[in-house]
Amino acid sequence: MSHIPASVGRWAALREDLGKIPAFFRRDLLILWSYRTAFFSDWINMLVQVMVFYFLSNIVPSNRLPEYGGQPTSYIEFVTVAIALTAFVSISLSRVTSAVSTEQNQGTLEALLMTPTASSTIQLGWVMYDLLYVPFRTAVFLVLMRVVLGVTLSPAGILPTVVMFLPFIPFVWGIGLMSAAAILTFRRGQGLVGIWAVLLTLTSGAYFPTRYFPGWLQTIAELNPMTRVLNGAREALLGHPDWSLVWSAVPPLLPLAAVTITLGALAFRLALTRERRRGTLGLY
Repeated sequence: MSHIPASVGRWAALREDLGKIPAFFRRDLLILWSYRTAFFSDWINMLVQVMVFYFLSNIVPSNRLPEYGGQPTSYIEFVTVAIALTAFVSISLSRVTSAVSTEQNQGTLEALLMTPTASSTIQLGWVMYDLLYVPFRTAVFLVLMRVVLGVTLSPAGILPTVVMFLPFIPFVWGIGLMSAAAILTFRRGQGLVGIWAVLLTLTSGAYFPTRYFPGWLQTIAELNPMTRVLNGAREALLGHPDWSLVWSAVPPLLPLAAVTITLGALAFRLALTRERRRGTLGLY
């Protein structure tokens, strides 16, 4: 009888797990498409948000805003980059928690988590739809801003922005996993998502320059990783792309992202182990 090396068995199990990811994507797509009102309302809400900030741009003078690349910036240009980034934060933070809540309400959470599927695969499957949808949504949004409102972004700044954005993704995902762990443990926790989204957004200078914040809030803004990404993205997209911005912005984000995603994954795993041991996965 031939002996199969353990490493071969692990790779086979990994391939089998990764093969389940498209099934998660297909399921989420079909569920979202079955609720067409909610699907299209997301785009309507985005358009309404754009119009609100457009009217604000007619009120806020350019000389009250930072300059990028030595050029004055209109408020609609200033806030366009923020809208794209905050949309990602909002969707990413809520996705894992909403997936857990939906599975609980439908009575499928216990059945799903009891399958021979790694928890990391399930977590990835829950967000796979958004990993593809959010970039598409952002691209459409930026095209609309260019065509309808004349917002001009530097194409050369896209790649530096993406590179700065990459370490921010696991940071946000880690927070989402912590919130999901709270839902598994306490059956409630959706409010945590809203709190995190508000704290990250309002203290980052997304809608107003941080130089107008009170001193104590400016200190918080400097510690907010979203501030660093947002400032770098604005400089790259509205000014002159400079890779030195990337090399100064990314290194501080890497350890923070590693810690957050590790803590989030650990919290989710511990919550899952606890509920399995108590036999309360199906309760909500």
